[in-house]
Amino acid sequence: MPHMAETTELIVGSEPWRLTVPADRALALAHAPVAAPTVPPRQLVHDALEKPFDGQGLRRALTPDDRVTVVIDPRLPHLAAMLAEVLRHLGSAGVGPGAVTVVSPPDAPQTWIDELPDEFADVTAETHDPADPKKLAYLATTKGGRRLYLNRSLVDADVAVLLTGRRFDPHSGYAGAEAAVFPALSNEEARAALAGEFTVRDPQFTEGEASEAAWLLGTPFLVQVIEGTGDTIQEVVAGLLDTAADGVRRQDARWRATVESEPDTVIAAISGSPAHLSFLDLAKALVTAARVVKKGGRIGLLTTAAPDLGPGAQVLRALDGPAGARKRLAHEKPDDWADAAFWAAAAKRASLFLASGYPDDVVEELFATPIHAPSEAQRLIDTGGTVLLIPDAHKTTVTVK
Repeated sequence: MPHMAETTELIVGSEPWRLTVPADRALALAHAPVAAPTVPPRQLVHDALEKPFDGQGLRRALTPDDRVTVVIDPRLPHLAAMLAEVLRHLGSAGVGPGAVTVVSPPDAPQTWIDELPDEFADVTAETHDPADPKKLAYLATTKGGRRLYLNRSLVDADVAVLLTGRRFDPHSGYAGAEAAVFPALSNEEARAALAGEFTVRDPQFTEGEASEAAWLLGTPFLVQVIEGTGDTIQEVVAGLLDTAADGVRRQDARWRATVESEPDTVIAAISGSPAHLSFLDLAKALVTAARVVKKGGRIGLLTTAAPDLGPGAQVLRALDGPAGARKRLAHEKPDDWADAAFWAAAAKRASLFLASGYPDDVVEELFATPIHAPSEAQRLIDTGGTVLLIPDAHKTTVTVK
């Protein structure tokens, strides 16, 4: 009796790609059961603030005279709606919009400003500038001897609130919360010194300098956002700094998975709006696949995005292949060093196939073969061997049992 084939619908951008894998060649992605969110992001933030994870509410830490700095993650979907809920919560404690400064990391999109309700027009918006000494303030010296210079608005605030997304991150293991403070809002020297500290290995959570920097700030209040599939928000974890580990656990519960053995082919899809995606997201999806695919196997990355290519990606485009890319990147130290190194590591591990918004010549310069339609991804599957499909691969981390 022939083996039955299983058809799976992968969401690429906002479009479904129907791909069929014979049952005897399909490897299952094992993870905890996940229910789709049933309330909007605004309500998730409201509920988290009213019932924080540790029982330590933000409202009772505030007085009407407080100056509050809110650190945001501009790449979060529904950011304006979630930020508005934080501002309403502050207002319920007597802290008006004029007493609030919203700080974004360098080079971040600022579309949230136009989407914020008019009632919060008096909020001060600031983009952190690590090169301007007037925008920096000395906070303390870490146990390791590093003098911490952080964003002045953050250091001078009476209360700091971090509204950030939890994600897997090449530098700190997990983005968001404490990592949104350091090194993201530090000076140029610290940011440059830590730019090369990244790994392609499975992300792990450790309480390092980022946690120490957040603690030295005076225990900021965390609003940790766990993203769902596409542009949805799965969960929000609120509380003081001690709840950072709880946010990590919830991120793992949503986005960690295992597979029984190394597949010959991995098809990694990315859903959601291209506006929220960076080249690092594409590179993280490739590394997620590269960690589990057999050496010499095939990786198909399916996205509709074509995010800007930074200097590290341009280095890759100038090379004949991924060999030697890490050494070249280490010498030049571009800001997107990790992004480009991730991409090169995946290209050394497996043959790459890419569906994206990039022109074919750019795809080929990134060591990949262009894919234009579901039928071409299906041909990649039909080539043979075992196959693993990973939806939202840029948010997922997978290990082989």
